[in-house]
Amino acid sequence: MSRTRTEEPPTTRSADSGGATGAPDPGVVTGVFLSHNTASIDDVESVDRFDQQATLAGLVAREPVAEALVLQTCHRVEVYVVTDAEPVGRRVLTEFTPDVDPGAVAEMGHEESLRHLLRVAAGLESLVLGEDQILGQVRDAWTDAREVGAIGSVLEAAVLKAIRVGERARTETSINDGVRSIGSATVALADEQCDLAGATALVVGAGQLGGLAANAFAGSGIETLYVANRSVPRAQAVAADVDLDDARAVGLDALSTVLADADVVVSATSSDEYVLDENRVEGSGTTLIVDAARPRDASPTVTTVEGVTVRDAGALESVVDEASQHRHRAVATVETIVDREFERLQERYRHERADEAIAAMYERAREVKSREVSKALTRLESRGDDREARREIVDSLADALVGRLLADPTVELRAAARSGDWMVLETATRLFASGPETAVDVARGRDDTGGAAHPDRDDTGDPVHPDSDSNS
Repeated sequence: MSRTRTEEPPTTRSADSGGATGAPDPGVVTGVFLSHNTASIDDVESVDRFDQQATLAGLVAREPVAEALVLQTCHRVEVYVVTDAEPVGRRVLTEFTPDVDPGAVAEMGHEESLRHLLRVAAGLESLVLGEDQILGQVRDAWTDAREVGAIGSVLEAAVLKAIRVGERARTETSINDGVRSIGSATVALADEQCDLAGATALVVGAGQLGGLAANAFAGSGIETLYVANRSVPRAQAVAADVDLDDARAVGLDALSTVLADADVVVSATSSDEYVLDENRVEGSGTTLIVDAARPRDASPTVTTVEGVTVRDAGALESVVDEASQHRHRAVATVETIVDREFERLQERYRHERADEAIAAMYERAREVKSREVSKALTRLESRGDDREARREIVDSLADALVGRLLADPTVELRAAARSGDWMVLETATRLFASGPETAVDVARGRDDTGGAAHPDRDDTGDPVHPDSDSNS
């Protein structure tokens, strides 16, 4: 399947240890997503919704995957994994990518995945620019990942940063003024199509979107609201939460009766089958149905019923566009928030990487010190009071410590010189060398006097194996 691939610079990796699997955390994030921005509504609807926690558990059960995050909404499916390299992550995600039209699924590398997640939480990638619902959905995705042990230090930091960005965007800018969710957009569309004052409204579905639509209806001037759901207690909970005197809960078996009373219907279930067909809708009279569900709740045959008008996600675009025009003035500010928080996230990862490198460096030094001191003490005890011999042993100890500590960095510097990696050479110069040419000379096995750069090198410039110390 063809996919859109986002090219980017080399990755920035987190070095925190102890990811979801308990192994050292590789720290490279790879992601894929399908949304209204990359695919048609039909493509988005064609994706089978899957159990989020089961998918997460399946991902982290794979040996290369240290962490995973799955985000599903009405208009997007996104999957992120943490592995030791982007090609590895892409191979894993290929099996979890929906089979849709070529180009509908976007692939993301490490930095693009992190930035995209921040943009999603801020509402910049939403069908309704700046809508509030997505922030709750990001939190739900984070909770699901935590509950199955799929999230570790890398994605934990990324998701918490994304939530912070989302909160800042909505409190510091006007990105969510006006129409604030798909739920409120559906009611705004209904208000454009018919007079809601004193009307009877029906919301089918008691999930998050149904609850948002029900609350939006409460402020629209309607007189009566029905909430229909397969689980009546859930419908009762939504109805009780609505600030309206006449809000009632019914089961789906009462739909035909309630439809006869309803002037406007918003359908927002998660059913895989049609909830509204021509048999249920027949005889309902003049009725506007706004189908906000993914996949659709209303059968195509419903449009043939006299007096019934159906509007779907395509019709929502005009309402969304109008709201977006007002909010676009806030986009630049939100983009700045995203940029700054992204840099802070990257800085955190860099600090963690440096901390790991420093800890490993000290641990290696302690190991070398312990081993070489032990050897020196043994030799000192065997030499008695011979001062010159003892001095030679101490000098040999110092040479051994320097040689063993610098052997690996020297090999890496020589490899960098061969490959032309000037960034590594310049970094080594800043850390260790006294002049601009020293790092390159060390990489070639020579010091600045033209002699051997290291006592643990033979006359070819190759490092002597650490275990071949002639003094031991």
